[in-house]
Amino acid sequence: MATRIWHTALLTAAFMAAAGCSRTDNEPGPGGVTVSEAKALDQAAEMLESRDAPPPSDADKPAGEPPR
Repeated sequence: MATRIWHTALLTAAFMAAAGCSRTDNEPGPGGVTVSEAKALDQAAEMLESRDAPPPSDADKPAGEPPR
């Protein structure tokens, strides 16, 4: 009986250790890019979103509005 408990505990520990493994940076990630490429794309998107909006240009003004 003790041997069976020991084997179950060992098997459980092995599964938990395998579940804790993370992906390496060169493994395929979401969208067919590697994990490191996905991280770089996320960082670039955050950087672009954090920028201020550009000032409105003349093309953005309605046609009937006189120039300033």
